[in-house]
Amino acid sequence: MKKYVTEFTGTFCLVLTVALITASGAVLGPLVVGLALAAFIYAGAPFSGAHYNPAATIGIWLRGAAVSSEIGLYMLFQLLGAVLAAGLSLWITGSSYVPVAHGAVPAVFGAEFLGTFALVFVILYTATVEETRGNWYFGLAIGLTVTAGAFLVGGISGAAFNPALAAGSFLVQMAMDGGAPAGVWVYMLGPATGAVAAAYLFCRFLLGENVSVRRRTTENP
Repeated sequence: MKKYVTEFTGTFCLVLTVALITASGAVLGPLVVGLALAAFIYAGAPFSGAHYNPAATIGIWLRGAAVSSEIGLYMLFQLLGAVLAAGLSLWITGSSYVPVAHGAVPAVFGAEFLGTFALVFVILYTATVEETRGNWYFGLAIGLTVTAGAFLVGGISGAAFNPALAAGSFLVQMAMDGGAPAGVWVYMLGPATGAVAAAYLFCRFLLGENVSVRRRTTENP
């Protein structure tokens, strides 16, 4: 159970950070989010692996570093944490946070795909291979990847790179407005496909393995 509590708490803290810093309009908001994410990862990694993101969970599972029977509950608790954080942000700030798309649908999809691809690729490289096992920098590398992605494509898609973040925010907005926001699917499909592509590239071309044989069904690989 500690894994799921960690995923819930970490995702809650991440989404609340994103929502509050966005509401504040801080110029260096992406840097705050990246450093906060690094801190949450270091805190939660010993307990759950500190995914805090369904796209990360998908990529890690395809890599073979997550237990198949647990990934559904990982994603559920991530979503619950995101919904609670989005609701609390609404109560604190008086407005609901949602990723704001400033480009055409293909551009927004591409931004979410590429940002998540980079994020998952860094996660796999720094946290799932023998060559980097036990390193001190994995959390910082992951957090700074999010920071870079937010600065680079935040003006196009809002730089969610996280289906739980987007879904939690959209669900709270739906509860307030009574209708589904347009473009929700982009923030689900873009990160999901980016994660799959990163896992495929990592396993097939860097490790020389097929992702289909890397999945774990038990705690021991």
